[in-house]
Amino acid sequence: MFEYRAFALRKLVSVAPRYLPFADVATEEVPLSRLLRLSLFQVTVGMAIVLLVGTLNRVMIVELSVPATLVAMMLALPLLFAPFRTLIGYKSDVNVSALGLRRVPFIWKGTLYQFGGFAIMPFALLVLSGYGEAVDAPRWMGLSAAALAFLLVGAGVHMVQTVGLALATDLVADEDQPKVVGLMYVMLLVGMVLSALAFGTLLENYSPGRLIQVIQGAAVVTVALNLLALWKQEARDRVRAQKMQTAQHAPFRETLAELVKKPGRKRLLVVIALGTFGFGAADVLLEPYGAQALGFSVAETTRLTALLAGGTLIGFGIASRVLSTNGAPTRLGLIGALIGIPGFSGIILSAFGGGAPLFLAGTLATGIGAGLFGHATLTATMRSAERDQVGLALGTWGAVQATAAGVGVALAGIVRDVIVNMSAYTDLPAHTPYNAVFLIEIVFLALACATLIPLCGKANSTQHPNIHQPKRSIPDSHPKSAEAS
Repeated sequence: MFEYRAFALRKLVSVAPRYLPFADVATEEVPLSRLLRLSLFQVTVGMAIVLLVGTLNRVMIVELSVPATLVAMMLALPLLFAPFRTLIGYKSDVNVSALGLRRVPFIWKGTLYQFGGFAIMPFALLVLSGYGEAVDAPRWMGLSAAALAFLLVGAGVHMVQTVGLALATDLVADEDQPKVVGLMYVMLLVGMVLSALAFGTLLENYSPGRLIQVIQGAAVVTVALNLLALWKQEARDRVRAQKMQTAQHAPFRETLAELVKKPGRKRLLVVIALGTFGFGAADVLLEPYGAQALGFSVAETTRLTALLAGGTLIGFGIASRVLSTNGAPTRLGLIGALIGIPGFSGIILSAFGGGAPLFLAGTLATGIGAGLFGHATLTATMRSAERDQVGLALGTWGAVQATAAGVGVALAGIVRDVIVNMSAYTDLPAHTPYNAVFLIEIVFLALACATLIPLCGKANSTQHPNIHQPKRSIPDSHPKSAEAS
């Protein structure tokens, strides 16, 4: 009998290293199947992002008539937790456990936060929609519960992503750390694309009850996939547990100060903040813009997230090819920021006769630019970090990125609502509030380019400090011991 499963696995193994970015990071000790299983935590993060920033954002603004300012503030609530990503990364680096575990306890706590937020969210939406017996419930109760749900999901996403990426880097050698983190982010985009397509299909016939079922399903899938991702990834080790009890670590402030004072690090963090603001402020407005300016349905605007994530995936693929040939991350980041400028210009012009094709093309271009910029800055950050500071470095990068994105989302909603209120007196077109935000993003991308130019002049050797180091095994997360446990 023909072995379909064996045939499919052979084909997948032969195709993946060529077409899947960063697949060459796999080794005999850490096979690609294990890395892909670990990357499932990024799939759940992508699902949460699509649900919050994509579907719920549009539904609350358009269908539930919640002011965009309130929605933007809810989406920005995880900003309160974002600065703690640096501390979370540091704590996972120096965690003391009787079982010798460093990363797994934090990832599990983050998973519980995500599940708790998704558990509260359906009841909040019931109150906001006045669905069924919730018609007499006070509206403030729905808004408060929705804000709490957004905060819990956002806090869980920050914790799971920061520590999960650190766990991935523990499994590989120093020079492969940027590759494995890149692979994790590719899977994040894959999760966003698949989730957007799935949500778009499930919400084709929208109703408040159907949306609640989708959210409940997302909660269950999140726990299941994260448990599968963590299974036998970090070994229980009594020897390492004993070392944890006696190890001496520098205080958090001293470690962070040492990391930040490295040449070019502060400028790089400023670039990350400017570029992330430039690319991320539109997240809360792209789908409402498609609905109000171009007449897209709920399913069609949800699929916009898939298009944006698909463009970002293309950007990551291109970046992986360029950086694998010793390309300079800062120059690649500059190219990504430059691509975003005409991308947002196309989105603006779609309301002036360009229509849906130009809007979709602009969305795809901004996704590609965001992919190039994100991977370039991530690689530059990873290549300047020491082995014992991986969690801290990832936390610093994530904190700056998440904070800038949160501020951008909040300001975008505020600017949109201010101009909408003005249009009641001046009769402005429906696209004007959104295009004003897109113009602001173009300005921030231009500032990011100007800040990046001095870094592009540095020699490649300063950006590849670990590239010639020999591979070494990692005793803290040795693959064989992890599987044996």
